[in-house]
Amino acid sequence: MVDWAEHVFEEGMMYVRVRFTDRTELCWSLQTAHVLREADLSDWKTGDCKQLKVYAENEIDWPD
Repeated sequence: MVDWAEHVFEEGMMYVRVRFTDRTELCWSLQTAHVLREADLSDWKTGDCKQLKVYAENEIDWPD
């Protein structure tokens, strides 16, 4: 059975704690991160920004 639950922000992290009546505790440590979606080389001189080379492409379909 749950005794109490809380969330706390400390030093760029969010901690979610759930303490139970049997004197145990479950804690999640959450942190945000940046994900590289794509890295490419383009020719912008012509005005059409023609893509010349893709160096990294994330395969996950992220929402815009």
